[in-house]
Amino acid sequence: MSQEEKREVKEEFITEEAIKEAEKYIEEEEGPTRRISGKLEIFITAVAVVMSIIHLYAAIGIIMTQVLRGIHVMFVLFLSFLVFPSFKRFKNRVLWYDWILAVLGIAVIIYMLMDFDAFIYRSVVPNSWDIFFGIILILLVLEATRRTTGWIMPAVVIAFVIYAFIGPYLPKPWTHRGYDVGRLVGHMYMTLEGIFGVPIDVSSTFIILFTIYGAFLEVSGAGKFFIDFSFAAMGGKPTGAGRTVTLASFLLGGPSGSGVATTVTLGSVAYPMLAKAGYSKDAAGGLLSAGGIGAILSPPVLGAAAFLIAEFLKISYLDVIIMACIPTCLYYWSIFLMVELDAKKFGVKEIAFDQTYSLWELTKLYGFHFISLIAIVVIMIVGFSPIMAVFWATVVSFVVSFIRKDTALVPPKLIKALRGGSIGVLSVASTCAAAGIIVGVVTLTGLGLKFSSIIIAYAGGSILLTAIYTAIIVWVIGLAVPVTASYIIAVVIAAPALIQLGVPDYAAHMFVFYYAILSEVSPPTALSCFAAAALTKGNPYRTTMYAWKYTLPAFIVPFMFTLDPKGVGILLKGPVKDVIWTTITAFFGIAALAGGVENWFLKRTTLYERIMLLLAGLMLVYPIPLYDILGFGLMGAVILLQKLRG
Repeated sequence: MSQEEKREVKEEFITEEAIKEAEKYIEEEEGPTRRISGKLEIFITAVAVVMSIIHLYAAIGIIMTQVLRGIHVMFVLFLSFLVFPSFKRFKNRVLWYDWILAVLGIAVIIYMLMDFDAFIYRSVVPNSWDIFFGIILILLVLEATRRTTGWIMPAVVIAFVIYAFIGPYLPKPWTHRGYDVGRLVGHMYMTLEGIFGVPIDVSSTFIILFTIYGAFLEVSGAGKFFIDFSFAAMGGKPTGAGRTVTLASFLLGGPSGSGVATTVTLGSVAYPMLAKAGYSKDAAGGLLSAGGIGAILSPPVLGAAAFLIAEFLKISYLDVIIMACIPTCLYYWSIFLMVELDAKKFGVKEIAFDQTYSLWELTKLYGFHFISLIAIVVIMIVGFSPIMAVFWATVVSFVVSFIRKDTALVPPKLIKALRGGSIGVLSVASTCAAAGIIVGVVTLTGLGLKFSSIIIAYAGGSILLTAIYTAIIVWVIGLAVPVTASYIIAVVIAAPALIQLGVPDYAAHMFVFYYAILSEVSPPTALSCFAAAALTKGNPYRTTMYAWKYTLPAFIVPFMFTLDPKGVGILLKGPVKDVIWTTITAFFGIAALAGGVENWFLKRTTLYERIMLLLAGLMLVYPIPLYDILGFGLMGAVILLQKLRG
């Protein structure tokens, strides 16, 4: 297929309007940025570059934790009010009050840092100036969050703040002593328990460094290489189109950590190929969005919430990566199986892949893009901190980019990457600051323990019911707020219930993490699915149902490492024999669930065969030997029945 023919095929399936419509969903996740140019654009670029350089220096230099968090919030607020408009109709200009808000963002941090030692000692009895600047900071955080993520997150924060005030007037068990403005502001502004708590700590260290690293990869052309590599590696079979999307989503998602962005980036290239292969608009959109949310599951970067897991649990980020390895493999195993079964069920056609280079040639020319990804893990394995690992991985990506002239990060590209790293963190950082207020209210009022006791009471002490209630709570929270925020909220109010019932803390946090990710494919805010539907011109809700089909078997897995002590083998914890056996049965269980969901195994299943497969899958993912035997028996019976039918 010539380049001209490829262009015609793409225009046939994807219009410019469709791409613009899909990009709106990226804006919903990351905020609608202004379209600015001239001197203002140069000024914002300069500030963003300085922000990236300071944070890169902080990775190897010595900056006090509290000071770094303050500087981080200052840059985030200043840039957010200049980059994100107050309303969409002001996308083309910066208004006078934007400058006032931006300057106030600097003022509240300078006031905090001027006499920091005395400032933190006054947190219990703040003076009038402390209260004044603290109220301004809280309002600025709420407004920055509204601009970057919409109205819902600020509304949730306000609800928690109101709860802190009205505690004495609430019925049991929700009652608490209540707090006045001074006590609340002191806790949120003058301690490390509120706005400057764990979420902002993670944002100012891990998250921004990984967004800078992701920007270096993107600007150096790694994203295009990952897509081309996937095309070259997976072509040649009827399932080639689906396999390509699955592999490319994994490779793209690792550096990006954004489900919606991965969906749109990949969909604009891969949807014409899926359509030619015979996928319907809705099925193609479901596959693209299912692959996209794999971005938040995929090591070595995972999503922003994964850095929070490490910080909340006080464990190495390498431990989080290790725990995520098998669940991530199970997730993509599920999608690969669905792709294979779709090819047989719907008669998907083999299509020709037009490749300028073979897989070997492509790897030889551009394979150096893999070096920095491998470097992150290797550097952590040899004993360096995750912060140092991502710093040196960024340096490696910069150095190896000069292997080829067309990928070299020469000064203009370097400036673009440094700018992109800072701008890319703004929406997550403002969400983390707002979530810090929620965490502050929870720690101040003891809401987490109250909420956990209520969950356990309703569940009657049952781990299964507690896990189901926790999953529902996380899912409902995720409908309203971004993944990072839903994880933070749920982990402080719901995870303690699981931990109280004997679930290991790391398993409880991973359970909440995986169900927080469901928000990306759950209506009414299924941003990945809606973005994919905008690209394919499909029905958003049917697209969501297809995405659920591709992802549903894998989301059974969190129950596996929660309900039984042996299940933590999936997280590579516990005795080696438990790890091996639990992993093997999980892979077979996912295969059975995929067959049951697809209504196809070796061939189309009967009603009884489908029920048997679903039961077999559930039994195999539940880590009890008796259930494993029954699961294998049911799975074998289905294979025998289908063989006997010829």
